[in-house]
Amino acid sequence: MGQHVLPGNPPIALLLRKSGRARRISLRVSRLDGRVTLTCPNGVSEREALDFARTKADWLRQTLAGHVAPVQIAPGAELPVLGQARQVVAGTGRAVRLTEDALHVPGPVERMGARAQGFLKEAARDRLSAACDRYAATLGRSYARLTLRDTRSRWGSCTSDGGLMFSWRLILAPAPVLDYVAAHEVAHLAEMNHSPAFWAVVQRLYGPYQAPRRWLRQNGHELHRYRFAD
Repeated sequence: MGQHVLPGNPPIALLLRKSGRARRISLRVSRLDGRVTLTCPNGVSEREALDFARTKADWLRQTLAGHVAPVQIAPGAELPVLGQARQVVAGTGRAVRLTEDALHVPGPVERMGARAQGFLKEAARDRLSAACDRYAATLGRSYARLTLRDTRSRWGSCTSDGGLMFSWRLILAPAPVLDYVAAHEVAHLAEMNHSPAFWAVVQRLYGPYQAPRRWLRQNGHELHRYRFAD
Protein backbone atom coordinates (compact mmCIF):
# COMPACT_ATOMS: atom_id res chain seq x y z
CA MET A 1 0.00 0.00 0.00
CA GLY A 2 1.07 3.61 -0.48
CA GLN A 3 3.67 5.26 -2.68
CA HIS A 4 6.22 3.23 -4.64
CA VAL A 5 8.79 3.91 -7.35
CA LEU A 6 9.60 1.63 -10.28
CA PRO A 7 13.32 1.97 -11.07
CA GLY A 8 14.42 2.77 -14.60
CA ASN A 9 14.92 5.73 -16.91
CA PRO A 10 12.98 7.67 -15.88
CA PRO A 11 11.77 6.16 -12.59
CA ILE A 12 7.99 5.91 -12.27
CA ALA A 13 6.16 6.99 -9.11
CA LEU A 14 2.95 5.10 -8.48
CA LEU A 15 0.28 4.71 -5.82
CA LEU A 16 -0.56 1.14 -4.79
CA ARG A 17 -4.07 0.62 -3.46
CA LYS A 18 -6.03 -2.50 -2.54
CA SER A 19 -9.72 -2.82 -3.26
CA GLY A 20 -12.27 -5.36 -2.17
CA ARG A 21 -14.14 -4.70 -5.41
CA ALA A 22 -11.17 -5.32 -7.71
CA ARG A 23 -11.11 -8.68 -9.51
CA ARG A 24 -7.69 -8.29 -11.10
CA ILE A 25 -4.58 -6.11 -10.96
CA SER A 26 -4.93 -2.94 -13.01
CA LEU A 27 -2.95 0.19 -13.85
CA ARG A 28 -4.39 3.61 -14.52
CA VAL A 29 -2.69 6.81 -15.66
CA SER A 30 -4.76 9.91 -14.89
CA ARG A 31 -5.39 12.14 -17.91
CA LEU A 32 -5.60 15.11 -15.53
CA ASP A 33 -2.26 15.00 -13.74
CA GLY A 34 -0.39 11.90 -14.97
CA ARG A 35 -0.71 10.12 -11.62
CA VAL A 36 -0.18 6.35 -11.85
CA THR A 37 -2.45 4.16 -9.70
CA LEU A 38 -1.86 0.42 -9.30
CA THR A 39 -4.99 -1.33 -7.96
CA CYS A 40 -5.14 -4.93 -6.84
CA PRO A 41 -7.60 -7.26 -5.07
CA ASN A 42 -7.22 -7.72 -1.33
CA GLY A 43 -5.81 -11.23 -1.73
CA VAL A 44 -2.92 -10.14 -3.95
CA SER A 45 0.42 -9.43 -2.29
CA GLU A 46 2.26 -6.15 -2.69
CA ARG A 47 5.15 -7.97 -4.35
CA GLU A 48 2.88 -9.59 -6.95
CA ALA A 49 1.22 -6.25 -7.74
CA LEU A 50 4.57 -4.49 -8.18
CA ASP A 51 5.87 -7.34 -10.36
CA PHE A 52 2.84 -6.78 -12.60
CA ALA A 53 3.62 -3.06 -12.79
CA ARG A 54 7.22 -3.82 -13.79
CA THR A 55 6.00 -5.86 -16.76
CA LYS A 56 4.09 -2.76 -17.89
CA ALA A 57 6.95 -0.29 -17.34
CA ASP A 58 7.55 0.35 -21.06
CA TRP A 59 3.85 1.03 -21.62
CA LEU A 60 3.79 3.35 -18.60
CA ARG A 61 6.76 5.38 -19.83
CA GLN A 62 5.28 5.66 -23.29
CA THR A 63 1.93 6.80 -21.86
CA LEU A 64 3.53 9.30 -19.48
CA ALA A 65 5.70 10.70 -22.28
CA GLY A 66 2.52 11.67 -24.11
CA HIS A 67 1.00 13.31 -21.05
CA VAL A 68 0.54 17.06 -21.39
CA ALA A 69 2.61 18.86 -18.77
CA PRO A 70 0.90 21.17 -16.28
CA VAL A 71 1.13 24.93 -16.81
CA GLN A 72 1.96 27.08 -13.80
CA ILE A 73 0.40 30.52 -14.07
CA ALA A 74 3.31 32.98 -14.08
CA PRO A 75 4.58 35.76 -16.37
CA GLY A 76 4.81 34.46 -19.93
CA ALA A 77 2.47 31.49 -19.44
CA GLU A 78 -0.22 30.95 -22.07
CA LEU A 79 -3.77 30.51 -20.79
CA PRO A 80 -7.04 30.08 -22.71
CA VAL A 81 -9.95 32.34 -21.75
CA LEU A 82 -13.21 31.43 -23.51
CA GLY A 83 -11.09 29.22 -25.72
CA GLN A 84 -8.76 31.97 -26.93
CA ALA A 85 -5.08 31.84 -25.96
CA ARG A 86 -3.90 34.79 -23.86
CA GLN A 87 -0.44 35.44 -22.48
CA VAL A 88 -0.21 36.12 -18.77
CA VAL A 89 1.65 39.40 -18.28
CA ALA A 90 2.38 41.78 -15.40
CA GLY A 91 -0.31 44.43 -15.21
CA THR A 92 -0.56 47.93 -13.81
CA GLY A 93 -3.10 49.42 -11.44
CA ARG A 94 -5.21 47.33 -9.08
CA ALA A 95 -7.51 45.23 -11.27
CA VAL A 96 -6.84 42.20 -13.44
CA ARG A 97 -7.60 43.10 -17.04
CA LEU A 98 -8.40 40.90 -20.05
CA THR A 99 -7.47 42.07 -23.54
CA GLU A 100 -7.58 40.44 -26.95
CA ASP A 101 -4.31 38.57 -26.50
CA ALA A 102 -3.28 38.90 -22.85
CA LEU A 103 -4.36 38.62 -19.24
CA HIS A 104 -2.84 41.56 -17.34
CA VAL A 105 -2.31 40.67 -13.67
CA PRO A 106 -0.95 43.39 -11.36
CA GLY A 107 0.77 42.86 -8.04
CA PRO A 108 3.59 40.62 -6.78
CA VAL A 109 4.59 37.73 -9.01
CA GLU A 110 3.98 35.21 -6.21
CA ARG A 111 0.33 36.34 -6.09
CA MET A 112 -0.19 36.27 -9.84
CA GLY A 113 -1.77 32.80 -9.97
CA ALA A 114 -4.20 33.47 -7.14
CA ARG A 115 -5.25 36.84 -8.58
CA ALA A 116 -5.74 35.36 -12.06
CA GLN A 117 -7.84 32.57 -10.57
CA GLY A 118 -10.03 35.05 -8.68
CA PHE A 119 -10.62 37.03 -11.86
CA LEU A 120 -11.50 33.91 -13.85
CA LYS A 121 -13.93 32.69 -11.18
CA GLU A 122 -15.80 36.00 -11.29
CA ALA A 123 -15.85 35.91 -15.08
CA ALA A 124 -17.19 32.34 -14.98
CA ARG A 125 -19.91 33.32 -12.51
CA ASP A 126 -21.00 36.28 -14.64
CA ARG A 127 -21.07 34.27 -17.86
CA LEU A 128 -22.77 31.21 -16.37
CA SER A 129 -25.35 33.28 -14.48
CA ALA A 130 -26.31 35.12 -17.66
CA ALA A 131 -26.58 31.86 -19.63
CA CYS A 132 -28.60 30.09 -16.92
CA ASP A 133 -30.95 33.07 -16.53
CA ARG A 134 -31.54 33.05 -20.27
CA TYR A 135 -32.17 29.31 -20.52
CA ALA A 136 -34.30 29.18 -17.37
CA ALA A 137 -36.52 31.96 -18.75
CA THR A 138 -36.95 30.01 -22.00
CA LEU A 139 -37.80 26.88 -20.03
CA GLY A 140 -40.19 28.70 -17.72
CA ARG A 141 -38.43 27.33 -14.63
CA SER A 142 -36.29 28.99 -11.99
CA TYR A 143 -33.21 27.68 -10.23
CA ALA A 144 -32.48 28.08 -6.53
CA ARG A 145 -28.78 29.02 -6.58
CA LEU A 146 -25.61 28.84 -8.62
CA THR A 147 -22.32 27.70 -7.11
CA LEU A 148 -18.84 27.25 -8.56
CA ARG A 149 -16.30 24.56 -7.66
CA ASP A 150 -13.10 23.11 -9.08
CA THR A 151 -14.50 19.66 -9.82
CA ARG A 152 -12.65 16.98 -11.75
CA SER A 153 -15.34 14.38 -12.33
CA ARG A 154 -18.08 16.59 -13.76
CA TRP A 155 -18.55 19.99 -15.38
CA GLY A 156 -21.91 20.73 -13.81
CA SER A 157 -24.76 19.30 -11.79
CA CYS A 158 -28.34 20.07 -10.78
CA THR A 159 -29.82 19.09 -7.42
CA SER A 160 -33.42 18.05 -6.82
CA ASP A 161 -34.16 21.41 -5.20
CA GLY A 162 -32.92 23.39 -8.21
CA GLY A 163 -29.36 24.14 -7.19
CA LEU A 164 -26.93 24.45 -10.10
CA MET A 165 -23.22 23.75 -9.72
CA PHE A 166 -20.51 24.34 -12.33
CA SER A 167 -16.75 24.02 -12.63
CA TRP A 168 -15.33 27.51 -12.85
CA ARG A 169 -12.76 26.15 -15.33
CA LEU A 170 -15.49 26.28 -17.99
CA ILE A 171 -14.40 29.91 -18.49
CA LEU A 172 -11.26 28.45 -20.11
CA ALA A 173 -13.30 26.53 -22.71
CA PRO A 174 -14.72 28.02 -25.92
CA ALA A 175 -17.86 30.07 -25.24
CA PRO A 176 -20.23 27.60 -26.98
CA VAL A 177 -19.00 24.85 -24.65
CA LEU A 178 -19.73 26.91 -21.53
CA ASP A 179 -23.16 27.80 -22.89
CA TYR A 180 -23.91 24.15 -23.67
CA VAL A 181 -23.08 23.03 -20.11
CA ALA A 182 -25.33 25.79 -18.75
CA ALA A 183 -28.19 24.60 -20.99
CA HIS A 184 -27.54 20.98 -20.00
CA GLU A 185 -27.88 21.69 -16.29
CA VAL A 186 -30.88 24.02 -16.69
CA ALA A 187 -32.60 21.27 -18.71
CA HIS A 188 -32.39 19.09 -15.58
CA LEU A 189 -34.84 21.49 -13.91
CA ALA A 190 -37.44 19.90 -16.18
CA GLU A 191 -35.99 16.40 -16.65
CA MET A 192 -33.86 14.99 -13.82
CA ASN A 193 -32.43 12.23 -16.02
CA HIS A 194 -30.70 11.69 -19.35
CA SER A 195 -33.69 10.31 -21.21
CA PRO A 196 -34.63 11.25 -24.80
CA ALA A 197 -37.02 13.79 -23.26
CA PHE A 198 -34.08 15.43 -21.47
CA TRP A 199 -31.99 15.70 -24.64
CA ALA A 200 -34.99 17.17 -26.42
CA VAL A 201 -35.05 19.94 -23.80
CA VAL A 202 -31.31 20.57 -24.28
CA GLN A 203 -31.90 20.78 -28.04
CA ARG A 204 -34.73 23.28 -27.50
CA LEU A 205 -32.68 25.47 -25.19
CA TYR A 206 -29.29 25.34 -26.88
CA GLY A 207 -29.79 23.96 -30.36
CA PRO A 208 -27.54 21.25 -31.86
CA TYR A 209 -25.33 20.29 -28.92
CA GLN A 210 -23.24 17.45 -30.35
CA ALA A 211 -20.16 19.58 -31.20
CA PRO A 212 -19.64 21.18 -27.75
CA ARG A 213 -20.42 17.90 -26.03
CA ARG A 214 -17.78 16.19 -28.17
CA TRP A 215 -15.28 18.99 -27.46
CA LEU A 216 -15.63 18.42 -23.73
CA ARG A 217 -15.12 14.68 -24.07
CA GLN A 218 -12.02 15.12 -26.22
CA ASN A 219 -10.43 18.23 -24.70
CA GLY A 220 -11.99 18.90 -21.32
CA HIS A 221 -9.21 17.19 -19.36
CA GLU A 222 -6.74 19.78 -20.66
CA LEU A 223 -8.52 22.55 -18.75
CA HIS A 224 -7.11 20.99 -15.58
CA ARG A 225 -3.54 21.54 -16.76
CA TYR A 226 -3.45 25.07 -15.42
CA ARG A 227 -2.11 25.55 -11.90
CA PHE A 228 -2.92 28.79 -10.13
CA ALA A 229 -1.23 28.20 -6.77
CA ASP A 230 1.62 26.11 -5.39
